[in-house]
Amino acid sequence: MTHGKGMKYLYFLFSLPYSPHHSPPSSFPLPPLSIEDLELPVWNYDGSSTYQAEGSNSDVYLYPCAIYRDPFRLGNNKLVLCETYKYNGKCTGRGRNVIGRLWDSPRTETNKRKSCKEVMDRAKDYVPWFGIEQEYTLLDQDGHPFGWPKNGFPGPQGPYYCGVGANKVHGRDVVEAHYRACMYSGVKIAGSNAEVMPAQWEFQVGPCEGITMGDDLWMARYLLHRVGEDFGIVASFDPKPVQGDWNGAGAHCNFSTKDMRVENGITAIEAAIDKLSRHHVRHIKAYDPNEGKDNERRLTGLHETSSIHDFSAGVANRGTSIRIPRTVAAEKCGYLEDRRPSSNCDPYSVTEVLVRTTCLDE
Repeated sequence: MTHGKGMKYLYFLFSLPYSPHHSPPSSFPLPPLSIEDLELPVWNYDGSSTYQAEGSNSDVYLYPCAIYRDPFRLGNNKLVLCETYKYNGKCTGRGRNVIGRLWDSPRTETNKRKSCKEVMDRAKDYVPWFGIEQEYTLLDQDGHPFGWPKNGFPGPQGPYYCGVGANKVHGRDVVEAHYRACMYSGVKIAGSNAEVMPAQWEFQVGPCEGITMGDDLWMARYLLHRVGEDFGIVASFDPKPVQGDWNGAGAHCNFSTKDMRVENGITAIEAAIDKLSRHHVRHIKAYDPNEGKDNERRLTGLHETSSIHDFSAGVANRGTSIRIPRTVAAEKCGYLEDRRPSSNCDPYSVTEVLVRTTCLDE
């Protein structure tokens, strides 16, 4: 069935600590060219069903902040990423000006984008770039790792990383479909690969400047969940989905400022690492939605992780908090990799605290 002439669907998406959500789709005339072109009525959803409001006062407002092409409906259809604001904001009238006033309203506790955007605006002269390596695990609908024997375990880790063949990788159809969906939508996806544990995969998003990192990663996560529906496969962002001698899942964050990327930028990189070493606990609390409790299962000092209790840094060392890539050390400029963020982190919280610590000295 075709859409009415000049009509399109808009899907409004918002993030929660455990997954991205969407409100019911709506139809509007004419395709917007950018988020600034959107002239939408104030939109809301039932916050009591997402643990963001009580049932007696349940409406939560949506503030459009980024727009993407819809890879499922194609054509003029769009996906709209939104911030969420509480019920006691100003919401009379219609249109862009009204939505703009919602910035003065209290944000929901799960809206980490607002403060991140404020920090990125203050630090714009540093030109912060980010790239996040998002690991995840594919599961059957019963929660069992996809492709694993139902009675027992696969062989030990070793042959699965970047593997090829049905005896080494499981779920490549999901991975390829997700990659194409990201490319079509406008998410700045940079790559994907099979990971160390079978049924575990990774995709990379970036480099993205400022707030765009969080926007693109949340959209990429939504697209992964949505693609998984078509295959009957669940994508889990649990940082340690299988206990025992198996790798966990992280969201390693590659970070640089303009001073790190120029000749002899290694000096700025080392200065940033020194600042990070003095705020380890604060970063651990920001790197998973449960203030370190989720990451505690993953950051054990084993399986290519550092200890959650200690800060460390090194060149080409994947057992440290901060890794300096060997090429960066050789060229004396580039970026650093923070290996502490968990796979279920909020990228707005991760990028915000990195900029606060290394750029704004807060």
